[in-house]
Amino acid sequence: MTAKKKGKKRLARKLLHKYRLVILNEDTFEERFAIKLTRLNVFVIVSLLTIMLIIGTTMLIAYTPLREYIPGYSSTALKKKATELNYKTDSLQQVIIANEKYLESIKRVLTGDISAVEINKDSIINAAEQDIDAGDLIPSDEDLRLREKVDKEDKYNLFESATSKVNFVLFPPANGAISEGYNAEDKHFAVDIVVAKDTPIKATADGTVILAEWTTQTGYVIIIDHGNGLISAYKHNASLTKAQGDLVKSGEVIAISGNAGELTTGPHLHFELWNDGYPIDPTTFIDFN
Repeated sequence: MTAKKKGKKRLARKLLHKYRLVILNEDTFEERFAIKLTRLNVFVIVSLLTIMLIIGTTMLIAYTPLREYIPGYSSTALKKKATELNYKTDSLQQVIIANEKYLESIKRVLTGDISAVEINKDSIINAAEQDIDAGDLIPSDEDLRLREKVDKEDKYNLFESATSKVNFVLFPPANGAISEGYNAEDKHFAVDIVVAKDTPIKATADGTVILAEWTTQTGYVIIIDHGNGLISAYKHNASLTKAQGDLVKSGEVIAISGNAGELTTGPHLHFELWNDGYPIDPTTFIDFN
């Protein structure tokens, strides 16, 4: 028999050798409890107890509120609050991005940085004539008289769509002679009013200030949103008395006139009116004299 086999048999005898665990009464030496054990039984029992202890501890930490008292684990309420704050932050970021895009589009419109779209009217008319019989388009005498009447009534109602919901009373921002009038062909979507330096500039109607800042070309600029698509702009001011987000009333002082900016040749007010993104001649509705 080799030494290796002898070693295995010796190990087996040690593992399977029986021992008797006895519990005695110390005074009478009476045997109260006895159990036969082997080294293998003790090893198996200790291993099972260790595994059960590990599983029980894991379950206790993972599925009970007791884990909140263990260092390194965050509370459920804290996680819930953090998730809610994350959602709110994301929503606020979306609102900020939308507001920035809105203000940027307003700046481009008011600075004239817009591209004109050319439409070939003749091609549209020719395409329409191919599908529609020209005889069907000849108006009757009654239709002509009705059209003439409507044209006369709506001749000066260009601003009616913007004022149908709210009774706007357009207040002159300043009184003075007009040095340069409204000219859409030259992209001068405003009237330049000659005023003395430090003349108070007033809001033309109730509204909210959506832009109030300094620009190198037009000096101090203030833009007011009057609702229903109506926006007014005041440029080349020496200083502003209102800030972005302020509510203003019609006739309230919003700026002090001056000669600020590169695109100016003297103290004046550059005043613009816009309706739904389209420029409007302010002299149609305001008397600046």
